Amino acid sequence: MTRLETLTDALLQAAKRAGADAADAIAVEGIATAIDIRAGALEQAERSEGIELGLRVLIGQRQACVSVSDTSDATIRAVAERAVAMAREAPNDPYAGLADPSQLAQNWDMAALELCDLSPEVSAAVLESDARRAEAAALAVTGITQVEASASQSRRQIHLAASNGFSGGYARSSRSVSAVAFTGSGTGMERDWAAEGRIHAVDLPSAEEIGALAAARALERVGARKPKTGAYPVLYDERISSGLIGHLLGAINGSTIARGSGWLRDALGQQILPAGLSVIEDPFRPRISGSRAFDGEGLPTARRAIVENGVLTGWVLDLATGRKLGMPSTANAARGASSPPSPGTSNIDLTQGTKTRAELIAEMGTGLLITSLIGSSINPTTGDYSRGASGFWVENGEITYAVNEVTIAGNLRDMLLRLTPGNDARMHMSTRVPSLLVEGLTLAGA
Repeated sequence: MTRLETLTDALLQAAKRAGADAADAIAVEGIATAIDIRAGALEQAERSEGIELGLRVLIGQRQACVSVSDTSDATIRAVAERAVAMAREAPNDPYAGLADPSQLAQNWDMAALELCDLSPEVSAAVLESDARRAEAAALAVTGITQVEASASQSRRQIHLAASNGFSGGYARSSRSVSAVAFTGSGTGMERDWAAEGRIHAVDLPSAEEIGALAAARALERVGARKPKTGAYPVLYDERISSGLIGHLLGAINGSTIARGSGWLRDALGQQILPAGLSVIEDPFRPRISGSRAFDGEGLPTARRAIVENGVLTGWVLDLATGRKLGMPSTANAARGASSPPSPGTSNIDLTQGTKTRAELIAEMGTGLLITSLIGSSINPTTGDYSRGASGFWVENGEITYAVNEVTIAGNLRDMLLRLTPGNDARMHMSTRVPSLLVEGLTLAGA
């Protein structure tokens, strides 16, 4: 981290010498290794190592961003000069600007978040072994004809600094294993998958569990066909249910609201979920990938209820969108090396229900259990929703056959008000959303 701090300081000093009134800089250094196995053979092995520097400069309220992967002094000087020249030609943005020093995060405890596995990096051979073990476990299940398996690891260090006095950084790691299992052949071929990722390798389920789960899911797909056409309840499996809450979060993103668009643009202070349901953002969960002590502009993050007891309490804002809306930032700035900050959420929790997925299936009577979504057609202004899906048809509260080639349609604002959550959200996920039962969607099938 000392090296990255030195590089961001060099960028800021170069920007000042080049004539910038203010600036912020980010340095990101990472390594990643990935192994792919297909049909019993090593298909691909990748290793990447690199560093990227990003500089944003402001002249008055004109701003420009540049990024580079060369860390030499000459390049840093040239990048700063180029950024300043670009800013002088940029349009005036009355909402651009760094945080006031009084707003900045101080005295955080990044170690408490446990965002980086400090054990030694494993070799490519260990990752290949993980992938092959997942493959073998899937192929050991009768009926599985082919498997694609992968394993990967990564570590990344980030340091952010600005001319307003902010300076902070952290490291993140990840380890993952995935498998895709196939059954049948030709037009009768079906597939499904399983994948797990964790910050700390010791928390990762075994490769054998992942491979076996992928196989079991693929075999459940045998004989898939189109369901009936009509209006039915739909149960979103926990694997894909977070997408519904993702649509909600996208509609209240400050960039959308500041443009005066979005299907929830008039919903502040209104009921958008059933009473009793809340959407909580908590950036302080240990060992979770979305955790962070400060945002991309150096502001301290905080736990908050975005939706409380069904009522929308606020937008997702960075400094610029907050200024445009006359509101304070919610410390939701996300930042990359090549672009200015923009709003984005961290860890999200939807209130869990009391019923299991099986109980929700029994309760729905006749309808569709969705395990996979394909494509998307969502009107960002009205919230009209249409997606391709596959899953399982439910009759009299029991799964009867696999389903594919079905389109589901509704309106997101209406759908969100008719949610019934299950109790099966996975605790290690950054976005924890259980299975969700939605009444009265339109299905286009056979």
